[in-house]
Amino acid sequence: MADNAAATGAAEEPTPVDGADATAGHTGDAADGRQVDAAPTPAPASRAGRNLPAALAVGFGLGLSLIAILLFAPLVFIPVAATGVGVATWEVAKRLREADVLVPRIPLMVGGQAVFWLGWPWGASGVAGAFAATALVCMVWRLFDHGLQTAPRNFLRDTAIAVFTLAWIPLLASFATLLLLEPDGNLRVLTFMILVVCSDVGGYVAGVLFGKHPMVPSISPKKSWEGFAGSLVFSVIGGLLTVTLLLQANSMIGVVLGVGLVLVATVGDLIESQIKRELGIKDMGTLLPGHGGIMDRLDSMLPSAFVSWLVLSTLI
Repeated sequence: MADNAAATGAAEEPTPVDGADATAGHTGDAADGRQVDAAPTPAPASRAGRNLPAALAVGFGLGLSLIAILLFAPLVFIPVAATGVGVATWEVAKRLREADVLVPRIPLMVGGQAVFWLGWPWGASGVAGAFAATALVCMVWRLFDHGLQTAPRNFLRDTAIAVFTLAWIPLLASFATLLLLEPDGNLRVLTFMILVVCSDVGGYVAGVLFGKHPMVPSISPKKSWEGFAGSLVFSVIGGLLTVTLLLQANSMIGVVLGVGLVLVATVGDLIESQIKRELGIKDMGTLLPGHGGIMDRLDSMLPSAFVSWLVLSTLI
């Protein structure tokens, strides 16, 4: 996870300004005023412009499943997350190719999995090596994908976007694997996921109740400063509780982590919003009812995985 200027509260029937993609109610971001690829379904509409019951059901289902995996079978998280990374990469590559950006899908899919998986046996060195190798393969693949006798069109643009996609999805996601492999890694991953949910829910609730001042209306007209403040409050409280109770660490680390994750989760959401706006689409996919695609669910999780690994590895 609704796509017009009325979301800023100026219409007769105001909708929330904040569009935070909450796990318990993903609201997404629409390409304001631009053509989307499918008409909205006649599902029960929430003030956020989504099928809220479906979003709640999917969000709770995913959340409970991941909690169970992390608590009782932590290593199962790696193939589950790898599947999500693969689907998200495919969704983005498909959308890009629909916009005539010919990113090499096979190297992205195969190499993206290598970037994610090789963090398990070889840590950060495996991730870095797989990323560099895949980036090189993408360049060569795009150079010769029309044969040896034909010069590629838009080579620089397509390869640059391919490498961006590789960094945006598999590389950032690989830090969840690195986090999992640390002492009490399953609890560290659970901590960062809880904080992202706190940020999303806090932004959603505060945005719906109090949102009046758009944060970046040119990119995401449903995000407000009030929603951002709600994200900060929820995430800092969540950080204090999870870092203290789950990780048995200094509560101030929870404050640092909570603030950091709100910042990068918000930026991650805005980055995907801008990409969808440029592509003229509402969602990256349709796999998750009420949320969009897998990538629409991972937009704030991906940078948060990196920041969580950085903060927790440094301070604990």
